[in-house]
Amino acid sequence: MIAINRRHLTLSLAVLGAAGASLATLQDAQAANAAPAVQELATGLNHPWGMVFLPDGQGALITERAGDLRLWQDGKGVSQPLRGVPKVHSQGQGGLLDVALSPDFAQDRMVYLSYSEAGDGRAGTAVGRGKLAEDNASLQDFTVIFRQAPKLSNGQHFGSRLVFDRDGMLFITLGDNGQRPTAQDLDKLQGKTVRLNADGSVPKDNPFVGEDGARPEIWSYGHRNAQGMALHPRTGAVWLNEHGAQGGDEINIPKAGANYGWPLATHGVNYGGAPIPEAKGKRVPGTEQPDFVWEQSPAVSGMAFYEHARFPAWQGSIFVGALKDQSLIRLTQEGGKIVEQERLLKDRGERIRDVRQGPDGSLYVLTDSSDGKLLRVGLRE
Repeated sequence: MIAINRRHLTLSLAVLGAAGASLATLQDAQAANAAPAVQELATGLNHPWGMVFLPDGQGALITERAGDLRLWQDGKGVSQPLRGVPKVHSQGQGGLLDVALSPDFAQDRMVYLSYSEAGDGRAGTAVGRGKLAEDNASLQDFTVIFRQAPKLSNGQHFGSRLVFDRDGMLFITLGDNGQRPTAQDLDKLQGKTVRLNADGSVPKDNPFVGEDGARPEIWSYGHRNAQGMALHPRTGAVWLNEHGAQGGDEINIPKAGANYGWPLATHGVNYGGAPIPEAKGKRVPGTEQPDFVWEQSPAVSGMAFYEHARFPAWQGSIFVGALKDQSLIRLTQEGGKIVEQERLLKDRGERIRDVRQGPDGSLYVLTDSSDGKLLRVGLRE
């Protein structure tokens, strides 16, 4: 049952279904404290998409979807575009997407980028890496280490987030390119999460290595368009969020070889209300239920876990950007389940594309527009 103490503006859940919580059974938690403190650090960014902090207070690298990579430094602002960035296919949802640092960045200074590239009359997601110059002004010897195959996108559903796990394995989310059935095809890389070594080679223990008709890069499949991914700081597990169609945005913890259902199992319908043609229901044998689902889509994007000591009230929270809902969603866990949610920054009316925990314990947020912003967000101290 759900008990709501309106006086104290809290929400508690006594029972959660084993298949995951639903927005239909969760009411938004209301903030017991004042609205968070927000500081605009940079404006004029052209649809910023991803960011990553450099060590030793050197600032953060920020991607712009049109194809530029910039360095933001506190007190100095945003740099000119870095040289050596690959040409991207900047159409529709495509362009320069996520950015990540090598696990050995202190030694190799390698920066990883995901982006859309054209080919065969369509487009797909690619990932490459280059060495960040000592002056932080360019990427040197950028090399492509992975390409989505085949290329099937007309401008839709590229994914794509990058996360290294504790073993140094690179996880990449790949959208279905708007071609729904391909998410179930193991001979294609649409609608998949892939797992690679840092150099782009395939780990020998990937679940489909050696299986006829299956791509060895695949870690999990049946995904629609995952645009948020983060490493759980306590368990080391990779978590991701993905867009449903009209309804059915999900959070999943992808397991090796598992099928997450799309488009056979979904909580959503086509835009306009018609059923998904391939759908067989919300639960389909042989597919995994989402760990959390929003029946009404907020249009989820970047994702981060909060573990810093600066704001104890946020410790253990998951933060998810929302595009359509124009908010930063804070999710609270209990016993490994999401039991509470709260909408932040709703009053700003801005699409939230990415969120990261900064080294100072603040949250850093990118807003998605032609005049995109970098925000610093925290609790009032």
